[in-house]
Amino acid sequence: MRDSIVRLEGAAKTFPTPEGLSVTALDAIDLDVDRNEFLTLLGPSGCGKTTLLQAISGFVELDAGRILIDGEDMTTRPPYRRPVNTVFQNYALFPHMTVGENTGYALEVGGVAKSERMKQVAAALDMVGLTGLEGRRPRQLSGGQQQRVALARAIIARPKLLLLDEPLSALDKNLRQSMQIELKTLQSELGISFIFVTHDQQEALTMSDRVAVLSGGRIQQLDTPRNIYDRPNNSFVATFVGASNLFEGQLDNGWLLTSDGTAIRYVPSVGNVSGKARALIRPEQFFISREGRDHPFLDVEVEQLVFVGSSFELFGHTAEGRKVIAEIPAGRRSFVGEVEQTRKARLSYDPAAVHLIRCDADGI
Repeated sequence: MRDSIVRLEGAAKTFPTPEGLSVTALDAIDLDVDRNEFLTLLGPSGCGKTTLLQAISGFVELDAGRILIDGEDMTTRPPYRRPVNTVFQNYALFPHMTVGENTGYALEVGGVAKSERMKQVAAALDMVGLTGLEGRRPRQLSGGQQQRVALARAIIARPKLLLLDEPLSALDKNLRQSMQIELKTLQSELGISFIFVTHDQQEALTMSDRVAVLSGGRIQQLDTPRNIYDRPNNSFVATFVGASNLFEGQLDNGWLLTSDGTAIRYVPSVGNVSGKARALIRPEQFFISREGRDHPFLDVEVEQLVFVGSSFELFGHTAEGRKVIAEIPAGRRSFVGEVEQTRKARLSYDPAAVHLIRCDADGI
């Protein structure tokens, strides 16, 4: 039995549209969040991830279902009576207050004595690396510093659960990547559960213990980052999380045969020896070979070769017109030079790396 800090049972929510119709934001979702877990809700805009977060915090009332936090039914309890704090996308800092005052606001409202409050504020600011900035106001801080103040304010009361609604989206790339590691480290040190909302796939894979991929108000897959990427449940997860090459066809004794004549080799296992399926090959699982004797391969005409620093992205198509994406490490420059000259590439792959998605998982 799971040691859950949060449990959702049949959580459902619809919203009216201006046309007098309704849109389903949450479609009878069941979810358990473990204690001390970093869980990320990942999905495109409108998939239901922010509604789910707001339902847990109490800012959205469910149409049906229950929300339990630490074993207590919180379904109808108002936000201020839930053991939850939220870090918002815009940080929601009080502009007229100093860093120290913003951080200690909840303690002041709770009647904590000034001397004790100052101690706890100092400890919280030290934890997020802002010691010495207690007297500054939000407008005197960078975006990353404001984000840290919002975190300090959220953790100072040691909530059982911390909710984060895309708090890194306003940061530049380098700072964002740095804060991803800091957030994960902070979560481990605090020993409390984080539920993090993002539409950034790399962010979700980098930070999370588990990822819930949402679409259409439903959880499409709830799993570890590695399984989400390597073994997606369906085509939506495969294409939303990372770049992908999907080949649809019939399984035939270790081969997937497409309607255009493409053949993809895979390693058979119990339950995937026949029928209709899609074969997933990630771009980085291709490698350029001159002969292709030891591995199955695809010959492609190269349309574009894009240098992105650590690798080259190859965009091409097979003789049958099928689009293919491959990633070539920058260290294989000798092969890249040949490809640039000939505009042709033989892309080999390991059959053991091919992941099959049964078409019935996609409702086909």
